[in-house]
Amino acid sequence: MERGNMSFPNTFVLLGFSEFPWLEKPLFAVVLFSYLLTLVGNSTIILLSLVDPRLQTPMYFFLDNLSLLDLCITCTIVPQLLANLWGPEKTIPSRGCITQLYVYTWVGTTECAVLAVMAIDRYVAICRPLQYTLIMHPSVCVQMATASWSSGLTSSLLQATLTLQLPLCGHHTLDHLFCEVPVLIKLACGETSANELAMVVGNIPFAMVAPLLVVISYTFIARAVLKLPSAEGRHKALSTCSSHLLVVTMYFGPGIYMYLQPPAKSSQAKFLSFFYCVITPMLNPLIYTLRNKDVQTAWKRILQSQGRVKFWKPRRSLPVS
Repeated sequence: MERGNMSFPNTFVLLGFSEFPWLEKPLFAVVLFSYLLTLVGNSTIILLSLVDPRLQTPMYFFLDNLSLLDLCITCTIVPQLLANLWGPEKTIPSRGCITQLYVYTWVGTTECAVLAVMAIDRYVAICRPLQYTLIMHPSVCVQMATASWSSGLTSSLLQATLTLQLPLCGHHTLDHLFCEVPVLIKLACGETSANELAMVVGNIPFAMVAPLLVVISYTFIARAVLKLPSAEGRHKALSTCSSHLLVVTMYFGPGIYMYLQPPAKSSQAKFLSFFYCVITPMLNPLIYTLRNKDVQTAWKRILQSQGRVKFWKPRRSLPVS
């Protein structure tokens, strides 16, 4: 892939946390533990909703999408991060870098859209309970999920493809944890204003419209909850939203902080990206399972059924004399 006198490199160097060498081995242990928890937690949520009919509702359908997104971003970013933290080698092949570039942009934008859709689902459930099954029909849920994934894919194809067209200068060292659009743009030798404009315009629906939809949805939810006559009803309504609201705060909060501040230092950007790619995917299933009685009940039912199958023994028929 020639770029005049420049060529696309076979490998990139990911500096990661190399400026904190004393921190790399403890971080390796944290990342490995988080990685295993993420795989187990998100896979469990998906499997539970598939085998338990009581969890086959719009809320858990969108939760499955969120878990699948967390699995995608974790499996794309974390294995390479573990390899870089463990050994002195900090390189990543160009095909791995390109994969991270497309997948991270796709998953990151799609997750913004899915979180907004989940807020709309909670709004309909609390503010329009009698019309919930009609409005959130399974076909409508599939269309909303498809629109979320498709819009994220479109944004990823636009931003990542434009980034890969840029001519890259001399060194191919990325002062980051993984390959991301803004980091690769910094290596460009040519004019990058078109890429920066595409990045800003492409992120408007996800970084501005999606949080705005969440805020509007929860404003109506708060008004509806305050009008409920009983404290028990208010508590029940809030408990159904608290997990999602916590996940939304964890996801949008650091991002809004980072983008509203002046350009962040590379170390600050690394730790924020670390939170997004390692900590948040691990915490999401914990938040939904620890605070959700439906998921806990489904898990207990499966364990009990497995126990009955394990200890059940068929009787042998006695021979007829």
